[in-house]
Amino acid sequence: MTLSFLTKNTRWLNLIAAVAMGLTLFLIFYFAPTERTMGQVQRLFYFHVGSAWVSAITFFVALICGLLYLWKPHPSWDKIALASVEIGVVFMTMTIVSGSVWGKPAWNTWWVWSPRLTSITIMWLVYVAYFMLRGALDDPEKKRRFSSVYLVAAFVTVIITFGSIRVLRDIHPVMFGGMLESAQGTEQGLQDFSGSGLDSRNMGITLTISTISFSLLYIAWLANRIRLQNMLDEAARIKTRVVSFLQEA
Repeated sequence: MTLSFLTKNTRWLNLIAAVAMGLTLFLIFYFAPTERTMGQVQRLFYFHVGSAWVSAITFFVALICGLLYLWKPHPSWDKIALASVEIGVVFMTMTIVSGSVWGKPAWNTWWVWSPRLTSITIMWLVYVAYFMLRGALDDPEKKRRFSSVYLVAAFVTVIITFGSIRVLRDIHPVMFGGMLESAQGTEQGLQDFSGSGLDSRNMGITLTISTISFSLLYIAWLANRIRLQNMLDEAARIKTRVVSFLQEA
């Protein structure tokens, strides 16, 4: 398996991601409508949703790579999984921080141990522990195999987090999809605009482009991280050959 399709055009991916994020910033601050209750701080919504979406995608990619490695072991699958989890933890941290800042004017508190916030904290800790597992294993093959199994089990926390507000009563609003009647809680944090169709349209356009831009940013970061890992692997191979040569001299 070759990863050249991700690394040979890294500069183009970086440029596309940069342009997309620049367009997103323009839309968020100059095109999207201003929410009635929360005002300008509501614009964090576009960062919050975009980073949450991408973090779920990164962990799903890691799950698929873990399954593929268990099926047909190849170091490249583990390499993609590692890079994807690293990026996912960054995006998940962005999600938690932006949600906390957004929650202050919406809920009048920085944090509340609701089902959604509790489950997302557990998910963040579970994926951080992934790096602790890798650091505790020295044998490369065992590290890749154990890590792959861990990623399969860890994805359960993503499913629980997604379903928490759809099954349990929660202060966090459901932005997309339905939920059980018994799970319906407060509506704090929902968007309230002027009521015109134009505002709703502009919000939808901004949210869509924001989500796409964050996805492109993930692809660019993934390509850069894999490229960096290839360089580290090559440096390790050179170091091994040099040490072997010096020992034989």
